[in-house]
Amino acid sequence: MVTDLSRGFSARFRAERAISPVDGAEWWVVIDAGLVAHREASKFLSSLQGASCSPHTVRAYAGRVALFLGWCEAEGVDWRTVALSDMARFKHSLEVRPYAEGRYRSGSTVNAILTAVCEFLRFAARAGMIEAAVAERLSEPRFLRFMPPGFDPGESGKFRLVRARSIKARPETPFPEALTPEQSNVVTSACCRPRDRFVVVLLHDTGLRVGEALGLRREDIHFLPDSRTLGCEVVGAHVHVRRRANLNGALAKSRSPRVVPASQHVLSAYGDYRVERSDVLGDDTSDMVIVNLYHGPLGHGMTYRGLKDFFDRLARNCAFPVRPHMMRHTAATNWVRAGVDIDVVRALLGHVSLASTTVYLHARDEDCRRAVEAVAAGETWR
Repeated sequence: MVTDLSRGFSARFRAERAISPVDGAEWWVVIDAGLVAHREASKFLSSLQGASCSPHTVRAYAGRVALFLGWCEAEGVDWRTVALSDMARFKHSLEVRPYAEGRYRSGSTVNAILTAVCEFLRFAARAGMIEAAVAERLSEPRFLRFMPPGFDPGESGKFRLVRARSIKARPETPFPEALTPEQSNVVTSACCRPRDRFVVVLLHDTGLRVGEALGLRREDIHFLPDSRTLGCEVVGAHVHVRRRANLNGALAKSRSPRVVPASQHVLSAYGDYRVERSDVLGDDTSDMVIVNLYHGPLGHGMTYRGLKDFFDRLARNCAFPVRPHMMRHTAATNWVRAGVDIDVVRALLGHVSLASTTVYLHARDEDCRRAVEAVAAGETWR
């Protein structure tokens, strides 16, 4: 199956998902118009997968590198000797050319593409495929004025001098797309089967990433009031998020394990799901928490693709956008609006940097409108 991710320029290069005939493992490669794999790009993607990057990251990098290689060929630029001026032209092309009819890339998307390209060129330089100077001239030394929590500046601040990408787009900071309480109720009601309802409630109430939820094992589920009999000292119902390799390809993004409390809604939905799972599979031996119940292979861990297909159907039934990561945004937004300390929200989400969490502090359009209307009506704004 070929997945074309290199939109906006020619289809000279594209990213393709390859499936091993031996063990069914998925790999991403970059191929040209003649279906010949681009050796350097494909090795780069293999290195990402070998470094345990998430499947989403590898997939995204594959399309972005294919996009860059296609632009280089269209513009007559040798990617092996690309100059800073060439990268500036590439950035400009990303900004001014629509990737679909009437749709343009945001500054954040352009920066993500540039980051992937720079990582590809650094890899090629380290592997001796291109001159080291090609990758070095794409970044410049920069002094860290503000350090992330836990950052070790070193003796006399020697580690505060880092190399930053020379060319950047101006990113926007939109409020993360989250569901309103009314929409959340609609989504939950649209789940007609217990397994589906459990998946939605789990993501919605715990804020787990997709890979974290799909990678849960039974040993990670501690839904007893007291789990000390299981050798766990955490009080109350909770789930353990651990990074490990899974046969369904699911991978937790964070390398540090964490514990996330589970709400009563999660416990109730899980109980219904366990009954349904037992009716369908009997005494199944799968250790995965979220498994296939409605199509083959029955009892196998649900994959990213299976979850996306489920949410696509859910969105059609709800008649508004519903995506898996919106559940995480919704959980974080609800916690912040409930007055939960931002450091606690950060711990629940598993963010390394507090900057990733503070985005949820930004006011949304409806908040601003509600404030203006409340004051105009003589009400007290809180």
